[in-house]
Amino acid sequence: MLRLLSPVRLFLAGLLVAAVAVALWILPTESYIFLPNRATPVAPLVEVEGGKDPKGGGIYYVDVLVRKATILERLFPGLREGATVVPAEQVRPPGVSEGERRREELQEMQMSQRVAAAVALRELGYTVVAKPIGARIEFVDPEAPAAGKLLPGDMVTSAGGKAVTGPAGLRRAIRASGTARDVLLVVKRGDRRLEVRIRPTRGPQGTPMIGVIVSQAADIKLPFDVKIDTNGVGGPSAGLAFALDLLEELGRDVDHGNRIAVTGALELDGTVGEIGGVKQKTVGVERAGIKVFLVPAGDNAAEARRYADGIRIVPVTSFQQALRSLATLAPARQD
Repeated sequence: MLRLLSPVRLFLAGLLVAAVAVALWILPTESYIFLPNRATPVAPLVEVEGGKDPKGGGIYYVDVLVRKATILERLFPGLREGATVVPAEQVRPPGVSEGERRREELQEMQMSQRVAAAVALRELGYTVVAKPIGARIEFVDPEAPAAGKLLPGDMVTSAGGKAVTGPAGLRRAIRASGTARDVLLVVKRGDRRLEVRIRPTRGPQGTPMIGVIVSQAADIKLPFDVKIDTNGVGGPSAGLAFALDLLEELGRDVDHGNRIAVTGALELDGTVGEIGGVKQKTVGVERAGIKVFLVPAGDNAAEARRYADGIRIVPVTSFQQALRSLATLAPARQD
């Protein structure tokens, strides 16, 4: 015989189910979720003496929204378009607080802005005093050889017995080491100087790698102030976008009236370095309706192509190559 629940019990059961659903939706886990964010025009964020915002087109940067994943998001990351759920150690090393992580990201953004300004102003013929001081570790893959040996914020000043002035020098040393022997790194971590030995492995492109993303560290003096306000967005991956926009604002027609999305860390010598969150950034470009996306060549460009829907992916290895690629674009039609 079936016994029907009383209205009171039905009401209480409904409340319990609702409470569980709300808890699954709002309670955070220790994992993080990466979410797409719509591509943003750079020009409104930049203040430079004599600069003018472009009237048509424009350079756009793309960032990734990063926050703690809820229980439901961790269980079903596909609930949100373009989302990726990652372990906490991929975002925040053990022992590092959320506040410290955010401060690190903002410092990376500030340095990327100064490097971008230095590269752009040099291109325009200005005198810039810039002293590269090393390769800064921004991210360590927890499954790669560098895991447990390097931390975000570490400064690599020497690799394979040679001074490292930027990411390119570190990459050269890793390639020269190969996968049959360790590469010796001299690392500055706070006030300490460390020697770290890491055995590279083969990356997706077949080249030796240790599993880190790095950015340029440098002392820079600009001939005049360049101010960029990204409203709390952190990280180094907008460097190339900033440099291209500065050329636009100071009179160089870079985009030919087209809207161009750009991502890529920038070094003082103009080298474009790899970045993270390519999947989310490609979705963000699509949401903005932009049809051209400049991306670091190699793994980043390959990943962007997997998620591009009607977007032309333009791989670049340097600032000069980015300028040459943009020079081939047809001028946008003026309706």
